[in-house]
Amino acid sequence: MKQLRLFSEIIVNHRLFQPFIIALIIVNSVIVGMESYRGLYEAYGDWFIRIDTIILTIFTIEILLKLLASRPMYHFFKDGWNVFDFLIVAASFIFMGSPFVTVLRILRVLRVFRTISMIPSLRKMVNALILTLPSLGTIMILLGIMFYVFSVMGTFLFRDVAPEYFGNIQLTMLTLFQIITLESWASNIMRPVLAELWWSWIYFIAFVLSGTFVVLNLFVGVIVNNFEKIEKMENMDEENPDELEDEVKLLRKEIRELKEIMREK
Repeated sequence: MKQLRLFSEIIVNHRLFQPFIIALIIVNSVIVGMESYRGLYEAYGDWFIRIDTIILTIFTIEILLKLLASRPMYHFFKDGWNVFDFLIVAASFIFMGSPFVTVLRILRVLRVFRTISMIPSLRKMVNALILTLPSLGTIMILLGIMFYVFSVMGTFLFRDVAPEYFGNIQLTMLTLFQIITLESWASNIMRPVLAELWWSWIYFIAFVLSGTFVVLNLFVGVIVNNFEKIEKMENMDEENPDELEDEVKLLRKEIRELKEIMREK
């Protein structure tokens, strides 16, 4: 068992191990994309299934090697990304013989998400997004309030001029969502209303400035701030082993000095 663990550690810690798994994930992604072409899948469906089985087998071996290389073994499941990889591979095996072909193909696509767990920069970004969720709720409440206020105002102001966009509060909210994405809002929405009501530009510009350039930038600011926090936390984790080693050396030195004092006495 010790030899097997040692062998697993050597393979998992090898510099080519992670690039090989990332390359395999990319190959798996390309194959899943090729399966979306019906003619191609009908002609080479058997080959797609064989290649997918090989890839799934390699992924399973990878999980087993990581599991054996972890000391103690249950530490493997303390990492959320390892649990994520384990669940995707396990689900792929469970549904492999399933008659629901669509479910199986969706699970194959989900394996692409394993790229996140393999690339450190992507992991940092996802961790920053997860940290953003509590703040995101507050920003969403602010955005919801702003949407409601501008929706009520827009409905009362423009429902007679542009009923297809501002006929009721639901249509107005949908229109404001299009405006906040900055997709054709000026030519398709604002200018027809502006032709009828010259002062309507005040409403549209106020919403774009407050919605797009203020509230949405809050999202970006919070994400960037949390990304910096993640980097600081990781840097501290990297520095801790060195600090611990220095402390151990200092303690050893002090023990030696105490022994010398004891001998002199």
